[in-house]
This record gives sequence, structure tokens and C-alpha cells, in this order.
Amino acid sequence: MQLEQTTQATIKEWLNGNYDQKTKDEIQGLLDQEAYTELTDSFYRNLEFGTGGLRGIMGAGSNRINKYTIGTATQGLANYLNTKYPGEKIKVAIAHDSRNNSDYFAKITADVFSANGIHVYFFSALRPTPELSFAIRQLGCKSGVMLTASHNPKEYNGYKAYGADGGQFTAPDDKMVMDEVAKISSIDAVKFERVDSNIELIGLEIDQLYLDKITALSVSPEAISRQKDLKIVYSPIHGTGITLVPKALEQFGFTNVIIVEEQSKPDGNFPTVVYPNPEEKEALSLALKKAAEIDADLVLATDPDADRVGIAVKDNDGEFVLLNGNQTGSLLINYLLTAWQEKGKLSGNEYIVKTIVTTNLIEAIAKAKNVTYYNTLTGFKWIGQIMTNLEGKQTFIVGGEESYGYLIGDLVRDKDAVVSCAFIAEMTAFYKDKGSSLYDALLNMYVTYGLYKEELVSITKKGKTGAEDIKAMMEKFRNNPPATLGGSKIKTLKDYELGVETDLESGIRTELELPKSDVLQFITEDGSIVSARPSGTEPKIKFYCSVNAPLASKQDFKETEARLGHKIKAVMIDLEV
Repeated sequence: MQLEQTTQATIKEWLNGNYDQKTKDEIQGLLDQEAYTELTDSFYRNLEFGTGGLRGIMGAGSNRINKYTIGTATQGLANYLNTKYPGEKIKVAIAHDSRNNSDYFAKITADVFSANGIHVYFFSALRPTPELSFAIRQLGCKSGVMLTASHNPKEYNGYKAYGADGGQFTAPDDKMVMDEVAKISSIDAVKFERVDSNIELIGLEIDQLYLDKITALSVSPEAISRQKDLKIVYSPIHGTGITLVPKALEQFGFTNVIIVEEQSKPDGNFPTVVYPNPEEKEALSLALKKAAEIDADLVLATDPDADRVGIAVKDNDGEFVLLNGNQTGSLLINYLLTAWQEKGKLSGNEYIVKTIVTTNLIEAIAKAKNVTYYNTLTGFKWIGQIMTNLEGKQTFIVGGEESYGYLIGDLVRDKDAVVSCAFIAEMTAFYKDKGSSLYDALLNMYVTYGLYKEELVSITKKGKTGAEDIKAMMEKFRNNPPATLGGSKIKTLKDYELGVETDLESGIRTELELPKSDVLQFITEDGSIVSARPSGTEPKIKFYCSVNAPLASKQDFKETEARLGHKIKAVMIDLEV
């Protein structure tokens, strides 16, 4: 195998440029070993600074996370800030998670900002992503950066960039930042020389402010006081959640929180799990073992940067079952709207938000409660954008997406596992106070609104060829959509890239109101929905399947769910993936 000329040119630039000797030695070692596949993946392009920032494997190279790609991203962001806010004293906040090198990359980020005359609020130790969003808003920052790769495997790290509202950048600013980053053609344009006077350490005082404001959001404190000894098992999965989740639960009034000791210490190698992802049952196995030992009421587990949470509850046979993101999000929204209703807090000016690939059960709940709901693109930044646009006009109660990310209250503009853990515990106390388990609350919700079953099918395609394969798959679906899915005719095709919804029977095309995004959505005559989209953060194409049916009684749940499971299988066969 030979290296392409452009790849060779980039390698030469790194070997001869102003890069440290350790980096050059690593590259030379790969050349000596003729490790051409790895060299190609490391250098065939510049690691893309997307709308959320950077994410990639750590190592030497233009397509890897390292001092130089982090430095270039920060220099571009600094250039954008200095151009957008001329003559102003610009402040930014920086935090990092428990991943290997996250603290080092956070320091590089602080160095570059400080060298560009920007004042940096620097969290003195690891903190959750949502607290960074809170700090940006609280401290009047124009931007912020979180060093994290969320739930990716340990080889990864990343860089999440935020705007002045505490949300990840959206149009037009996302493009402006990306353009500034792309303009940097040489590492010599990056200012790495730290200016200490521009860096200010922050920590405990922001923690307490954040926790106090979260606690003030509580809707059912009386139920908590009666159920305060609820048995809660919590795992931070070696991440940042340990810094705030136990404190949040304590401030809400819960006195019986058991932490999974084997996973309590922050560790970027994530030694007890294959993936530090609360969507994976394996990541919760130690928490589930502990829950069975003590007969817990609730299991909570957060990802490394504590913006997402997975939960488990006991079913009616006494077995612990994991709830998926659609189930937890629906339960939270149903609980909050019910509790607000019971307290007489619903004035008609409140709203909730979900993403287009998240269950339509949420829509059914909002309609029944007469609360405005908004559907937006995948990614919490779009939920944050709606919140910022409606600030001072309507009251945000809760938002969520199927990938285990939820937000209650408007303290931050990103998904927040700290506030979510507190409210999932409050919700459990609320139902227990009424003599119901959370599992029963789930079944009752299905009886009321219909049983919605969702499944995510992800196909991984790594490297340059993988990216090309994913593009080809999307083109195939775009140009030759299947006629039926699961035995039901497709009646509507929504193409968010083209911004068009097509009625396949009449051929009538209408414009979609959302921003453009590479997502295709097939809607069948019987209400099944399949969404196809390439992942923005991983080398995957994702298929989100949603089917539904009425549920006559709780006793019919298992049979109806099994029937819907067969239907999803039939849908995937029709997709031919």
C-alpha cells in the first residue's frame, strides 16, 4: 500500500515543522514500520472542527487529538471571539472530564486563550459538562470549552465548544468558528505561550451555586421528605459525576445513596467496563449487582462527563430492567407535567422540547396535558437554541433526547445528568409516595398514551473507506427509498438535508422548517417511523426505529411489546442494511 500524495505532504510538514521531538519520533516510528493504514487515518485530512468541536483518537497527526489539533482549534475560536467582540474584555470558561490527557488538553486550551488576551475561568479539577455550561452563563462568558469525548472508548478525547448562551454553537456562529479554524494553515500561527495573569481558577463556589439552583427547581419536596430513605444505587462509571451527583441527591433530601465503589474513582482507562456508556448494559453490571444485593428502588449511572444518565428499575417480577432513553425521557416529561399540573403551576405558557429521532410518545403526552412541544434536530444544541430564542417569552420545563440526555429547568443549555439524576430520584419518590413503583408508572403511561417501542441500530464503518460507505448508504436511501417497512407502505419521506417533506402517494412536496441536516425519515401508513443519519461524533450510521400500538391493560404489556419487537425486525429486513 502506498500513501496518497496529499497524505505524504502532510506527514512531511509535521516532520519538518515546529512540532515537538516526541511527536516526530512517533510519526517516524510508524513510517519505519510501514504502518500505512494507521498513517493514512492519522494524516489523510485535518481532524474536522464540526459544529460541536472536535472528537477523535488521541495520537500524532492532523486527524488525531493532540496538543496541535487542540491548539489550532483554540486559536481559531480565539480569533472568532476577538473578531466578534472587538474592544471588549472577553471571558471564557474551561473544564475537563476524567479521560486520559483531558487535564493536559485543558491546560493547552487555557494557554492559547490566555496568549490571545482572553480571560480564562479554569476549573481547578475535573467537572461535569453541564456545570461548564452553567458557569458560562453565570460568569458572563462569551464562550467555553469542555475537554471530553463523552462516552467514547478510552482511546478518544475531544473538545466541545460553547457560545455565550452556554449552548454549543449554532448558525451562523458555528460556521464562523469553523471558518476561523480552517484559516489556520500553519502551527506557527498558534499562540501557545501562557499568560498567567489571564487565568483564574474556579471550583467550589460555582459547585455550590449550581447545586443550590438545581435544588430550588424541585417540584415534590414533600414526597421526598416522606420517601427520603429510598434506596438509590449510583455509579459515575469512573467519571466526573462523582463530584456533584451525590451532593445533588443529598441536597434534594435523599439519605440512602449507595455509590458503586469499584467505579467511584475517576479513571480515564475505565478499568471496569468495555465502554463507559450508560446505554450499554455491561457498563451498569456492577451497579445492578449492588442493587440486587440491597434490594434498591433505583439505579443511576452517568457517563464520564456526566451529561447523560442510564437508569434501571425493578419490574413486577422483582428483576432489575434497564430503561432506554426514550422510556426515561417520557417518564420524566410525564412526571413533571403531572406534578406541575397538580401544583397548579401550568399557566399555558410552558413548553417542552424533544428531537426528531426521539419517541413520539412525548408528543402524545404534551398534547394530552395541553403543553406546547417543539421538535428539533438531533443534538442537544438545537434544544438549547430553542431555549435561548424563547428566553423571557415562554417557560421551559423539560427537554430530552433518546440518547439518554435530559434537562430540567433553564440553568444550562446542554443535557445535564446532575439535574436529571436528582429529578429521576424525585420522580421515583413521587410515585412511591402514591404506592407505585417507577416500573408501574411506565406501564400506566403506556396504557394511557399507547405503547411505543424504539430501537437503535448502529452500523460502524471506520476510517476513510467507512466514511465513503456511509455516504453511499445515505445516497441510496435518498434516491431509492424502500416502498414498505414492516409490511406497511411508506407514505411520507422527510429529507432534512434537502429541507423537503414528500407525500409519496400524491407527490406533493412541502418545505421543512428545521435547519438542514443529513437525516432521512420514513413514515409508514401505520405510524411506524425510521430515521437514518450518520453519527456526528463516531464512525457510524444510525437507524432509529419507532413502532407503536394501543395497550389495553398492564397485563398485556409483555405480549404487545414482543409483537412490536417482531415488527422492528421486519422493518430492518426491509431496509436491507
